[in-house]
Amino acid sequence: MNNLYVQGSETSEAAAQAIEPHLGKLQKTVYQFFVAQGPMGATDEEIQQFCCMGASTERPRRVELVEKGLIKDSGRQRPTASGRKATVWILADMQLPLFI
Repeated sequence: MNNLYVQGSETSEAAAQAIEPHLGKLQKTVYQFFVAQGPMGATDEEIQQFCCMGASTERPRRVELVEKGLIKDSGRQRPTASGRKATVWILADMQLPLFI
């Protein structure tokens, strides 16, 4: 479970302990990726690449995390490999710095 929270953050560790029993294996993989990404967040395409998941596996896991209130739309977008704009998702409790 220690990959589910930001090391050194008591509040992050407490939150991870609370949610850990409610996440499936693939949800944990996606959630851990978001913890590692921090305020940079990730698009669906980035999640798929870094977590080695196909779109039909990744997207439902990300949607489930959104529905659980763990991931949210950052209000930002980044281009995909094809140049289209994609939503950047972040941890729901993440406070974005103004410079990103």
